[in-house]
Amino acid sequence: MKVAIVGTKVPIPRNFGTRTLVRAESGMKVAIVGTKVPIPRKFSEPILQCGLCVLKIEKEEINMKIAIVGLGGVGGYLAASFAKSGLHVTGFARGKHLEAIQKEGITIKEDETQWSIPLHVSTLEGAEGYFDIVMFCVKSYDLQASCKALKNRINANSILLSFSNGVNNGDMLREYCNGRVLDACMYILAHREAPGVIRKKGKVFAALFGGEDAEAVATVAQLFTQAALRYKTPQNIKEALYKKYIFIAAFATLTTYYNTTIGEIYEKHYDEAKKLLREIAEFAKESEGLELFDEVQKSLETARKVPYDSTTSMWLDFKNGKKTELESLSGYVQKPFMQKLYNELKKREKE
Repeated sequence: MKVAIVGTKVPIPRNFGTRTLVRAESGMKVAIVGTKVPIPRKFSEPILQCGLCVLKIEKEEINMKIAIVGLGGVGGYLAASFAKSGLHVTGFARGKHLEAIQKEGITIKEDETQWSIPLHVSTLEGAEGYFDIVMFCVKSYDLQASCKALKNRINANSILLSFSNGVNNGDMLREYCNGRVLDACMYILAHREAPGVIRKKGKVFAALFGGEDAEAVATVAQLFTQAALRYKTPQNIKEALYKKYIFIAAFATLTTYYNTTIGEIYEKHYDEAKKLLREIAEFAKESEGLELFDEVQKSLETARKVPYDSTTSMWLDFKNGKKTELESLSGYVQKPFMQKLYNELKKREKE
């Protein structure tokens, strides 16, 4: 029988939470290793009956300082979820959105629920201290400026991730910042509905991150575990980035081109969507040697399943006359059909 000395860290299966500290209440000095010990969410120090003794389980406290740069659909939902779980998080925003969060906290509206949480927020210029983990959730065209704005608030031990759209954001962070960079992407349908308010649609959510720094990957995973947010750590993170990119690049381009929703693109422009998805798969094969042709049909199935009125951030930015991610989502793919759509959208952007 395997035993553990009381007071050592005993790994608990991922689906039961994070690592825990175990000690015997009845004077016993050992605990069975490998048994599934569930940790009820509602209790910080649950008492559990083991075959040998009564054990007291205490969650490890996470004392890292976390920065979320950009509090739009992705960053706002992340920051709110982290804050709700008790993590030490600071959000960075500007304008009326910043002012609303400072006064009323941040509000998350989901399909059938709504909740609010106080959140420490600031401008990038007002950042103080150092951060252990920085998650960039800005548009891809703002990544360089955001990274440089925090260069005096991070060091070589800081873990950096970008959840911006695109497949080369990690490379940009490595160029602009001094830190432990992980590649990452996010699956979520969310946008800023009003100052201080984030609207999330449907159940789609998954954070994907990875890289050669296994310790950094495990550290970030611990945050998502505590916040009860779904995540994956794929071995081939570049492939994972492209699997996300193939969907968002195709549907961001088409929803913007036709000025409509993802549901309507699937219903009325199915063949064009399939053609564009296949082009992106061909581009990934040619540029990175990745086999993504199975993702064409999977992406179409995802489009079918999301709420009919789901939109894309690029479509919203075009609609509201804001700067867009046209270059990283459409211009980046050098294939005929995509370039035709890109050139037309480029003309509209200048109008």
